[in-house]
Amino acid sequence: MTEEPRAPLGRIIKLFGPYRGRLTVVGSFIVLSSVVSLASPFLLREVLDVAIPSRDTGLLALLALGMILVALVTTVFDVLQTLVSTTVGQRVMHDLRVAVYGHLQRMSLAFFTRTRTGEVQSRIANDIGGMQSVVTSTAASLVSNLTTVIATIVAMIALDWRLTLVSLVLLPVFVWISRKVGSERKRITSERQRKLASIASMVQESLSISGILLGRTMGRSTELTERFGRASDELADLGVRTSMAGRWRQSSIQLVMAAMPALIYWAVGHTGTISVGTLVAFTTLQTSLFRPAVSLLRLGVEVQTSLALFGRIFEYLDLPVDIHPGKREPAEVRGEVRFEQVDFSYGDTPTLTGVDLTVPAGGSLAIVGETGSGKTTMSYLLPRLYDVTGGRVTIDDVDVRELTFETLSDTVGVVSQETYLFHASIADNLRFARPSATDEELEAAARAARIHDHIASLPDGYDTMVGERGYRFSGGEKQRLAIARTLLRDPPVLILDEATSALDTQTEKAVQGALDTLARGRTTITIAHRLSTVRDADQIVVLDHGRIVERGNHDELMARGGRYAALVSRDQPLELV
Repeated sequence: MTEEPRAPLGRIIKLFGPYRGRLTVVGSFIVLSSVVSLASPFLLREVLDVAIPSRDTGLLALLALGMILVALVTTVFDVLQTLVSTTVGQRVMHDLRVAVYGHLQRMSLAFFTRTRTGEVQSRIANDIGGMQSVVTSTAASLVSNLTTVIATIVAMIALDWRLTLVSLVLLPVFVWISRKVGSERKRITSERQRKLASIASMVQESLSISGILLGRTMGRSTELTERFGRASDELADLGVRTSMAGRWRQSSIQLVMAAMPALIYWAVGHTGTISVGTLVAFTTLQTSLFRPAVSLLRLGVEVQTSLALFGRIFEYLDLPVDIHPGKREPAEVRGEVRFEQVDFSYGDTPTLTGVDLTVPAGGSLAIVGETGSGKTTMSYLLPRLYDVTGGRVTIDDVDVRELTFETLSDTVGVVSQETYLFHASIADNLRFARPSATDEELEAAARAARIHDHIASLPDGYDTMVGERGYRFSGGEKQRLAIARTLLRDPPVLILDEATSALDTQTEKAVQGALDTLARGRTTITIAHRLSTVRDADQIVVLDHGRIVERGNHDELMARGGRYAALVSRDQPLELV
């Protein structure tokens, strides 16, 4: 079993640092409430020992009014401290969610290729959500109960120090039991969160549109349901184990604490050393002590349990970011692209070796090759989805690693075979490229991408919801929406990564026309699937096992009769990397 990361308590406390002022207010409310509430037992002692025996109705009325005021004041303080502490807790959870999400946005593509989406979602939703009670109320409850315990013990000592010692003699045993229970629950919670992450991944994969299509067409829907049922059953079992962990031991604590007042009554009955008023006041304080003491022990268990959740969150926050933004923001970008002795590897095996080429500003480059030759990898290096392991990639003689992320995304546009559309309207999907785009600009981009007429024919036009991942549209329509989106961004450098490989011939012609419009006047790098899309490229390079083995235009390469000519002679589409 994989050991869960440990979360240092000091690091958790630092999360509350920005809210010191509010926490001071919470602490003040808690202390005032605890101190004021201690007045009630002393008022009760005066009622029993003085007011009632002397039949002093005036004093009795005053003492009764005092008890009511104590209850009113403590209620107001409790409500105020709950409001402020809950607000602070929710802000801390917000900070954690944003920190994790922002950190993951900075991770390279490599992280997401080896991590299931459901696992990421579970960390943000289930793990942070599971900490809600701890973050929003546990800290305040800890301070409140601790303050109440200390103040109550002081008051009990003031009444009778001997009875106080009797009341506290078993407390160390109770603390030890609670620590054992906390360790057990922490271990079970770690296992439960891993199971939740697994179920989240299962749901995300099997209940997406692609997953449903695959399950039904393969006749595996029943098996998927049974698999989910087994995982859910294991999760339910873990829930029972979490709830019952140490339950008998904690119940024994409550039983002993409930019996303690009876022991005090028995002892005083045999010795007769204190008045009835003092005895009642003492047992009232004793009951007031046991309630926060038990709560403290339970909170200790919750804190230990939550350490597993914090550990999982900190594990993500501690993931090293291997792609850092540069600081340069050139005033003007011409679009000349160079690969200068570029090496790259995903692991020990090189994917690209000594790649050296230049694409003049406004020029076009096509990259062809067999499956696994490194075509798509080359296209990933320019927008820094990965960073080179050797050499450098430049735009206008500036290393892309020196550019800010904003400059790089404004400079390089990508249209890939895998078109991603959000479950939102067409207009919202297009404006993802440029939120400030006007309706007229949206329409102009759609016209250039040859998709406007189709959009206009829809009942809701640009307000039409595209469905999850754009499944309401055909492959060609989604590609043209992606082209329109890129047109809105208007990048000087364009990467076309197998943009028409999954389309039929007729649809390909429509999309290719839109691509020609998009590429006009831009530096264009095309990852070729069908040779018909690259014949007119200024330069064609042939990759083989990460090395450039041929380069030239179509006519030159055909005349040479080498690798490129062999690919053309096959008269079949090139395969995707």
